[in-house]
Amino acid sequence: MTDIQKKLFEAACDAQKRAHAPYSSAFIGAAVLMADGSIYSGCNVENASFGGTVCAERVAIFKAVSEGAPKQVKEVLVVSDAEKPWPPCGFCRQVIAEFATEQTLIHTANLQGKMKTFAFPEIFPEAFTPKHLD
Repeated sequence: MTDIQKKLFEAACDAQKRAHAPYSSAFIGAAVLMADGSIYSGCNVENASFGGTVCAERVAIFKAVSEGAPKQVKEVLVVSDAEKPWPPCGFCRQVIAEFATEQTLIHTANLQGKMKTFAFPEIFPEAFTPKHLD
């Protein structure tokens, strides 16, 4: 892992400990690196209505935007306690697409540090982005 990946991993693991997942028991943490080098983390927050549930990746991105970070995501790291690291869901991929570039990296990891890295277009080819609205 690079130094940045280590920082993202640590932030995601810390956030994962605060996840509210009484229905799925899937405790997920995420951390995003923004264009200015700032890191924001988030955890999944489930809701009894299920539709009110928000994934860790979206929490981290919404936190970054709401706290005034530059609106460009350089890297995302998602951590779960699963043996095989979980990638962002489709809904999260769409939210990432709003703030990603073709160079944005997506890292998936488990708690033991097993990690896989993708360029964003690899996991979401032909993403619908703000450019489609120009």
